[in-house]
Amino acid sequence: MSQSSLPVPRDVARVETKYRRIVTQFPVPESLPVLEKLDRYELRAMGGQPPVIWDRAEGFQVYDPYGNMWLDWSSGVLITNAGHGRKEIAGAIAAQAEHGLLTNYCFPSEIRARLCERFVELMPEPLKKIFLLTTGSETVEFAIKAARMHGREVGGPSKHVVVSYEKAFHGRTLGSQQAGGIPALKDWIGNLDPGFVQVPFPDGFWTRDTSFELFEKTLAEQGVAPSQVCAVMLETYQGGTAAFAPVDYVQQLRAWCDKNNVLLVFDEVQAAFGRCGKMWGFEHYGVVPDLTTWGKGISSSLPISAIVGRPDVMDLPVPGSASSTHTGNPICCAAALANLDVILNEDLAGNAARMGAILHEQLEALRAKFPDHIGAVRGKGLVAGVICVEPGAPEKPNGAFAHEVVWNCVEKGLLMFAPVGYMGSTVKICPPLTITEEALREGCTVLTETFAEVAAKRAAAV
Repeated sequence: MSQSSLPVPRDVARVETKYRRIVTQFPVPESLPVLEKLDRYELRAMGGQPPVIWDRAEGFQVYDPYGNMWLDWSSGVLITNAGHGRKEIAGAIAAQAEHGLLTNYCFPSEIRARLCERFVELMPEPLKKIFLLTTGSETVEFAIKAARMHGREVGGPSKHVVVSYEKAFHGRTLGSQQAGGIPALKDWIGNLDPGFVQVPFPDGFWTRDTSFELFEKTLAEQGVAPSQVCAVMLETYQGGTAAFAPVDYVQQLRAWCDKNNVLLVFDEVQAAFGRCGKMWGFEHYGVVPDLTTWGKGISSSLPISAIVGRPDVMDLPVPGSASSTHTGNPICCAAALANLDVILNEDLAGNAARMGAILHEQLEALRAKFPDHIGAVRGKGLVAGVICVEPGAPEKPNGAFAHEVVWNCVEKGLLMFAPVGYMGSTVKICPPLTITEEALREGCTVLTETFAEVAAKRAAAV
């Protein structure tokens, strides 16, 4: 990036509240060398986020080095469920580092055993075996591997098809992107595995038909028999919109999987650890999956992930055939243990449910106020998606409007990541689970003001 193509700092309104402070131009002029350096040395795929230079973060606030402070509605992409910079977590990390064990590959360690025990003891039957990994994509890859191994065990080599959902996101690796339902992310593959098929996700907006019959009909239209399916994988809520499936749909899906000896896999990388107002997002459906994947909020800090499942499925790979270089890293384990204690001891799932009720009430009022620009609001607990649409075309996504809303909010001290979902049309809201009612309502006020300003600007331009 040349100096002339860097974002140009401009004057923005000064903000000074208990939770937000903007005292410079935006982007901050002094931040341009950092932005230029990142652009020069990093791949360009890392771009696209609002140009906020993170320096430190605490609770539900993020600070840059230049005197600005944001009310955080990103959680660093749904990571910091327990809040940013928790001293309990930082202390556990430091204590483990000072203890003298920074890594141990797959060799046994006491802290890994302790973390495995803690997690498994929290899980309902039959989810009683765990595999610790590093990223959410890794857990999805292992879920695919285990599902196909199980399919061969119970139905032979033809039982290998993984069914997932349109518009789903399951990761950035080869297998996880084939399981994903976003065609543009798979163009690079070229030779797609025919053992991955997608069906419509019953969100009630992009897919109006929410009946389970649509699932069965779509499989039949794609020439897939139930006997060929080894697993059905779905995000507990679709990451691109925060949309949940209807409860009766998922319960019928659970029964269909049982009838056809198919594994039900819930991708909970975004949904677990209290985010949706319950400890595990799948609790909203009244079913238990055969495998479930975790990441992001598992430590509120360091890279660690896990897949938990039925012992008969998890133990299919023989010793030495499933491992990861940093599996159960002791420092990451220390962070996850401390994070779990904070979430449970402070009932952050309960706070997510209580604050979530306020958030969704406010967002529904926002939708009622701007019906020409908001097609739907989805989510539960402290995750929400505001789907932006074209005026007069309620089923046409409006990514440009969503982008302008997010960037303007950031200039006002309300931090969100770039819009996500279909055509980048969803404003995603996911603050740390420690957020207070006062701070949450302030953020909703900022969002409402911003929608009004962007809508008025676009109306004037017509």
